Amino acid sequence: MENKALKFEIKKIDKNTGARLGIMHLPHGDVETPVFMPVGTQATVKAMTTDEMKEMINSHIILSNTYHLFLRPGHELIKQAGGLHKFMNWDRNILTDSGGFQVFSLGKLRKITEEGVEFTSHIDGSKKFISPEKSIEIQNCLGSDIMMAFDECAPYGESYEYVKNSMERTTRWAKRCKDYHKNTDMQNLFGIVQGGFFKDLRKKSAEDLIELDLPGYAVGGISVGEPKQDFLDILNYVTPLLPQDKPRYLMGVGTPDYLIEAVFAGVDMCDCVLPTRMARNGSALTHFGKVNLLNSCHTSDFTTLDIKCDCYTCKNYTRAYLHHLFKTKEILGARLLSIHNLRFLVKLMEDIRNAIKNENLIEFKEQFYKNYGYTK
Repeated sequence: MENKALKFEIKKIDKNTGARLGIMHLPHGDVETPVFMPVGTQATVKAMTTDEMKEMINSHIILSNTYHLFLRPGHELIKQAGGLHKFMNWDRNILTDSGGFQVFSLGKLRKITEEGVEFTSHIDGSKKFISPEKSIEIQNCLGSDIMMAFDECAPYGESYEYVKNSMERTTRWAKRCKDYHKNTDMQNLFGIVQGGFFKDLRKKSAEDLIELDLPGYAVGGISVGEPKQDFLDILNYVTPLLPQDKPRYLMGVGTPDYLIEAVFAGVDMCDCVLPTRMARNGSALTHFGKVNLLNSCHTSDFTTLDIKCDCYTCKNYTRAYLHHLFKTKEILGARLLSIHNLRFLVKLMEDIRNAIKNENLIEFKEQFYKNYGYTK
């Protein structure tokens, strides 16, 4: 099926791994892949302006949250504003999740039926309902470039029978999402492969979703608390099942090692709230491991945060100053670390793309892991 809202080009496939170098041509500009997508949950990447996201971070696509924007300020209001791009003054690409993960994480506050999910708002306790059709209605109003199908993300450790039923419902819901989606010339609907940690269920999910011929596909339901080896096992099993000629998206990963492993498996897109969340708590990602700026060892450390980083924070401020900001609870501390952590992960993917181009990806990984302190 011809897709007018997305053209995906694969420029190079690494001969030693599953890594792919590509470009997504989207309605709001081109996105080079593999790419890390910063998360702007409530129409803002926390502490950042949109100009900073473009000029300091060099981000060409960000993610926003359907569930949260449905509750506040409401999708109708955002539609009145001219869509999410105009509402938040962002003229590059936006991916919106379906709201499924947030709804299912509410636990006892939600009730799942074949029609959809009834849940209690965490804001005011009011009753809400999201179905596949409602999720698409919300995302159509938001006007995101990539929308996600409404899915059921089964918790880690659930029984085979539970996960099977959940996976089959996700497929039925994906078809309902496709049938309801009208704005196909401007918005791309991606499906989400589920099936927990059961390979036969993952295979069935992938096969059934591929039959829907969607513009792209995601791997959901991993990096949800399982051991790393289980994560790698499913990641490396599922990703090759997805179409070669369409973007592959691994949902909710942001640590450097998981990003690198995702690329090796053939993933094109990743996202996570990690960089800004860590920043608000005084932690920085660096080429030499995580750094906690609250620690007293930084009190009189007048060196830069990361000598290998090209971000605004590392060019202009010392560890001692950042430590001072966090000890005195100044807002600027969280802002400066947000700039650093976001740029660190976006730049990591830029470096990975260069390594694929230069055919030295394995060497890049080995050197990065050595510097960071990862052990195999």
